[in-house]
Amino acid sequence: MRMNTDALVLKVADTGESDRLVTLLTSEYGIIRAFANRAKKINSKTLGATQSLCYGDFSIYTGRDACIIDDACAKEVFFGLREDIAKLSLAQYFCALASELAPEMEPAREFLRVILNSMHLLETGRRTPEFLKAVTELKIMAISGFMPELENCPHCSGELSGEMYFSIPDGAVFCKVSGKGGERINSTVLDAMRFVCMNPVERIYSFALPAADELIFGSVCEKFLLAQTGRHFKTLDFYKSMAN
Repeated sequence: MRMNTDALVLKVADTGESDRLVTLLTSEYGIIRAFANRAKKINSKTLGATQSLCYGDFSIYTGRDACIIDDACAKEVFFGLREDIAKLSLAQYFCALASELAPEMEPAREFLRVILNSMHLLETGRRTPEFLKAVTELKIMAISGFMPELENCPHCSGELSGEMYFSIPDGAVFCKVSGKGGERINSTVLDAMRFVCMNPVERIYSFALPAADELIFGSVCEKFLLAQTGRHFKTLDFYKSMAN
């Protein structure tokens, strides 16, 4: 079987003196782990395209025991991210999220679009890293099937307004009357969460929040992702150490 697809290199591991094991996020086939033989050789046609964070076109065939990259052409290498350690660490966190949550051997176009758009905006500095982190976390969760309940209070089925609490374990927003604890949010933060979850990828970055609300938005999105996935991301820890 041969697969021709665009893909983002999420992770690279050296194998032997000149080979690489590459984890790809592809639009057509989701997560693929493939070997790039002799990729570290200076004259290799896959040398540039099999670097971490590189986006390009890949030709992959399935051998008896593994997938093999036999051709690759880089389209975007995100040099700007490599020049800023904090931005680079955040981009690597985005890649870790995709590695954990994107499907294997199934279409993953939306995952790829989110990661690529977030990395582009991060590289160009058009949105703040913390804004992009929160938007990426929440949208990745939504398209992974972890859509939070943001329309009505699960306790009373009433419309949400006034004093509200986002329950991280339940993934839902409760009204004050419910007596349910959680992260206190306001209507501005709730509207931001709804906007990200319900809009297509090309629109999810087109809003802004006051500084105080952006902090709450970022905290809620991170806590929700970590609680629902049950994962600890070393790339997130490293990003926080660099950002601070």
